[in-house]
Amino acid sequence: MKLTTPLRPLHLALTALVLPLFAGCEIARPAGPGTGDGPVYAITTQVSTADEPQSYVILTDKLDHTESLSLDQGIELPGRALGAGVSKSGALFVAGSDGPTITRYNLTSEGRLEKGATVSFEGKGVASIGEYQHQLQFISESKAYYFDGRTSQLIVWNPSDMSLTGSIPLNGVSVQGAIQTFATLPIRLENQVIMPMGWRPSTGVGITKLAGVVVVDTRTDAVTVVTDTRCGYVRDGVMGPDGMLYLATEVYGAAVRRVAGGETPEPCLLRFNPQTLTFDPSFHIKLDTLVNGGTAGSLLPGPQGTAYLRVFDERLFPVQASTHPRALASSSSWKWWKLRLDTLTATPVETLPATTGSTFLYPAGDRTIFTEFANGSTATNFRDLTDESGKVTMSLSGLSFSFLQLR
Repeated sequence: MKLTTPLRPLHLALTALVLPLFAGCEIARPAGPGTGDGPVYAITTQVSTADEPQSYVILTDKLDHTESLSLDQGIELPGRALGAGVSKSGALFVAGSDGPTITRYNLTSEGRLEKGATVSFEGKGVASIGEYQHQLQFISESKAYYFDGRTSQLIVWNPSDMSLTGSIPLNGVSVQGAIQTFATLPIRLENQVIMPMGWRPSTGVGITKLAGVVVVDTRTDAVTVVTDTRCGYVRDGVMGPDGMLYLATEVYGAAVRRVAGGETPEPCLLRFNPQTLTFDPSFHIKLDTLVNGGTAGSLLPGPQGTAYLRVFDERLFPVQASTHPRALASSSSWKWWKLRLDTLTATPVETLPATTGSTFLYPAGDRTIFTEFANGSTATNFRDLTDESGKVTMSLSGLSFSFLQLR
């Protein structure tokens, strides 16, 4: 199974902005880079207010900052901003909680964002575009997907001329009495997009004992939904050196198990064959057996046939009977362990500090950075994963869910 970068010239990465709400303001220029051919990065952050969240998009020409990035001259957008784009393509595709539209913004040679055309998914029953930016997947210059869990369909659209192409039902995605959620980091293979899924009860705290993936053949747009009943909230996946996809329970599922116990599905590791589109019935590993009995969740791509597991450090966050799983998952108490996918042995990465379990990875040239929600989820730190130092490269107010290298 050949691994590819998402879009041959177009490398997947997702970033921000939200719906085009600047009437009469066709060009927006946040403080940051100007003319030239150096790198330009776009970051979107969501700040809580008394009424509704506000999002800001800012531009910067470097990854390393000694002071917190200012939002003063950023583009202000209402609601939760989501965006998608292709690394170094010079375009941001803007969507969000205010409606079912995506708007294209182009980076000009002067370092400005110029508003382009808009495409609407309202005709497909979509009311707004939410959850995570990686639900927008770019296949070519003329084809992209939007995975919409609320309507259980795959929207196909053209990011070049900003037109709606069609939609495909995702049969088997909707589960009665459960909320379905997609992965934060889908897997891209040659001619395939694999989107892991998780479910949780629509009321109360818990995890639905069901794992699943949506596999899309990008040549034909054929969709296959495959499920497995041995695990729950299996939303993270990493390709192994054996050509198999390894899938693990996400941190929130592990947090629910730690707090609620009982019948909560145990965090686990499954194996999926992208060629036969089947789960391996003989492969099922409890994550705690890999980390000396600890609480573990999430599986993030690592270097050279490895993956990172997040492991909860009980000493850093005392768990009480009243502790909510969200608070546990968001606490700065999740350490990094490296899992070898050939031997399935895990060891702590001592150089990486414990951070919040809710982590997003972003490529930035030859570097990989990850997010840490800080100060009671009122700020975001971007940390360097490349050298396994965890060094804070930049910080800003709000929760940042999107990052993209525009140039």
